[in-house]
Amino acid sequence: MKVRILFLICLAAALAFGAEKRYEANWASIDSRPTPSWFTDAKFGIFIHWGAYSVPSYGRVGSYAEWYWNQLSKGPTEKGKPNATWLFHTRNYGENFPYANFVQMFQAELYDPAYWADVFAKSGAKYVVLTSKHHEGFTLWPSAEADRSWGKPWNSVSVGPKRDLLGDLTNAVRARGLKMGIYYSLYEWYNPLWLSDKPRYVTEHMHPQFKDVVTRYKPSTIFSDGEWDLTSAEWRSPELLAWLFNESPVKDEVAIDDRWGKDCRHKHGGYYTTEYTAGLEGSTHPWEESRGMGHSYGYNRAEQLNDYRSDRELILMLVDLVSRGGNFLLDIGPTSDGRIPVIMQQRLIEMGRWLSVNGEAIYGTKAWKRTRQWSDGEQKKLETGEYMKRYEVTDYVDRSKPGQAVIECFFTAKGDDLYAIVPRWPGRQFVLRDVAASRAMEVSMLGAPGSLKWTAKGRNVTVEMPPASGDPARTQWAYVVKFKGLAR
Repeated sequence: MKVRILFLICLAAALAFGAEKRYEANWASIDSRPTPSWFTDAKFGIFIHWGAYSVPSYGRVGSYAEWYWNQLSKGPTEKGKPNATWLFHTRNYGENFPYANFVQMFQAELYDPAYWADVFAKSGAKYVVLTSKHHEGFTLWPSAEADRSWGKPWNSVSVGPKRDLLGDLTNAVRARGLKMGIYYSLYEWYNPLWLSDKPRYVTEHMHPQFKDVVTRYKPSTIFSDGEWDLTSAEWRSPELLAWLFNESPVKDEVAIDDRWGKDCRHKHGGYYTTEYTAGLEGSTHPWEESRGMGHSYGYNRAEQLNDYRSDRELILMLVDLVSRGGNFLLDIGPTSDGRIPVIMQQRLIEMGRWLSVNGEAIYGTKAWKRTRQWSDGEQKKLETGEYMKRYEVTDYVDRSKPGQAVIECFFTAKGDDLYAIVPRWPGRQFVLRDVAASRAMEVSMLGAPGSLKWTAKGRNVTVEMPPASGDPARTQWAYVVKFKGLAR
């Protein structure tokens, strides 16, 4: 009898294993794979742009400093105007100083991955994404393909830091309980093989290199980029993703973006991406907005204090994006010696302080039937599209113009609970409009003890707020009123 039972258990296990879904190398099959729930629940991640471009760390304000080499290659002028990057480079390094020399200068001598991971954990972020390589092709792990195709040492273990930067951070981040992911550029601006034979580059360089970095570090998410020169068929992306979902060590956990060919964005992939925009409105597909604290992803020494978003602005961006069902991937650009600039640390720590009180209204939430409550009607701005076209959250929170609606709160939901995230202290009362409240509903404010008194008149609910000490707008930036049992 015991033998028979054991046989049946083994048979059931074998059948279950055999029934495991296999993904085919086409978009219909690849897109049928659900985006892992950990990603849609996480809401907040840290992006890191770090490489040889972090040595000059320069770009015209408003541009991407990590595109330094590409800008430099355009020469003294660009579209008839002086090229700021070329002028900076020739003035400080000389006209004949090649970009490749920055690799030797990229030493990362103050790099402390455990400290980085501590900052990220304190920020309240749930995942981290490091540029395993950017468009310059220089890798932050010991890639044999990089050295071979470039014909010289072109990874952080062979030259420069002489250290596995990606591996060290991966271990440190996971030790703090966070998910670790990678950014991976499909193309490389000046890789000799890319310039001479793109099909060979894809077959002999990109595919084996991608499989190597995934197998070594087992990333929980992959932010692919640099896809725009070729179609996904030319990149053979469906083939590569079929391997990722069927054979790789992260086949069940990994979340992927939508940058796998010039035909893919907002059409294919696990989550759609936007950058330096308002994100998406009304999308039922997972999505993520990424941006730096200033104008650049890579550290740009030309940026000044006024170019950086305040901690309040970043918190409101997070709230707004999450209210519409998105994730926020906030970028930092470390220095070439391995430091997170102090202003970036400060912004992250302040976001973490806010999330430590109000994270319940962010993590694991979904978009509600309305995303915002406007001062003069729910649909006015959504119908005109003005809010999405000109995205400055604080314009619609603080600096209202005559006749312009103001956002009174953002909404998120979790189960039967509705969260109204109020971007300023509302005073003695907060009014939630156009809802059907039941007598069993409970109202509270996150971070404050006990329940709040409320009354309903028609479809409006008036909440009596707790007393405020000092200047609330300077202590918390936004407040969360929780309506237990209202999100049905």
